[in-house]
Amino acid sequence: MTPAELSRTVLHAVCRAVEDGALRAPVPESVSVERPRPGGRGDYATNVALRLAGPAGQRPRAVAEMLRHRIAEVPGIAGIEITGPGFLNITLDAGAQQALVREVLERGSRYGWTAPTGAVAQPGYRAEVRAAVTADALRRILVSQGTLVRTSCEGAADPVWAELGVRVEAQGGLRYLPTDVTPVPAGESARELLRRLGPDAARWALLRPAGHDHPFAGDELMTRQESNPLFKIQYACSRARALTRNAARLDFGSAAETHVDAAALTTAIGDYPAILAGAARHRAPDRLARYLEGTADALLAFQHTVLPMGDEKPLAAHRSRLALAEAAGTVLAGGLSLLGISAPEHL
Repeated sequence: MTPAELSRTVLHAVCRAVEDGALRAPVPESVSVERPRPGGRGDYATNVALRLAGPAGQRPRAVAEMLRHRIAEVPGIAGIEITGPGFLNITLDAGAQQALVREVLERGSRYGWTAPTGAVAQPGYRAEVRAAVTADALRRILVSQGTLVRTSCEGAADPVWAELGVRVEAQGGLRYLPTDVTPVPAGESARELLRRLGPDAARWALLRPAGHDHPFAGDELMTRQESNPLFKIQYACSRARALTRNAARLDFGSAAETHVDAAALTTAIGDYPAILAGAARHRAPDRLARYLEGTADALLAFQHTVLPMGDEKPLAAHRSRLALAEAAGTVLAGGLSLLGISAPEHL
């Protein structure tokens, strides 16, 4: 069960309590679930009972108790404990990680995508390179979240934008204008940016900072070391694929058979659907870029445990670690693709 699925599970429990008449409070639009703070319990925690207690005119712990048994009925939930004034601490079944990894590997690059919603949007942008690249990334992210999108440029498009992967279509529809992004510094033309950095690093330089921040303009994106965040992400992708190739030489493949002690990496993989939804909702591709950095860190810290050491024979633990690494590589490659950036097989 991913955090997004758990959030929906908790929200559904609230809806059932309201429908049953046990809880008299407005149903929130969404429910947040987070990793417990140091010293906390369970896999995830939510403060939804505290949020609902006031409108319901009840004590938070009473609301929490009301929700606990409704959430506990859902497959994938191992247990729920109420702590403090009314926090719900949720423990998932031991097989939740394996189910998550299987889902990622089965869905591949479409993991985190949602079914078409029928919504239509037209991100329009001014004739400036950063606005154009931002609108193009938004188009990709919105499509992943079920929205039909066509972009349009308010002004003459620069032919070099095609080399940056920007697609221009003049169509009608709902409008979102990413005109509030800080432009590329004066004198830094699209052609010069592309010449210095290449298409991948140029897009990263424009997309990684938040829209109100200045784009990256230095040479840090030209270095081939982990201090360069884009290189780190692309390197992590290539390492995941290298692990698969090396495992094949040792005559074993991936299979999510047993639980792997890799909480940070598992959490990052499970958070991906919510990250995409948030990036689409806030029209902020930089949220996806920052997420990819953290996921790459988690994968690079984990990758050394995947393959057998010395004369060690491949076991279920190795197959499960490889599956987790492949799932992380799949997420990283999919996220880069939505930003319009490549995920090289070799680096």
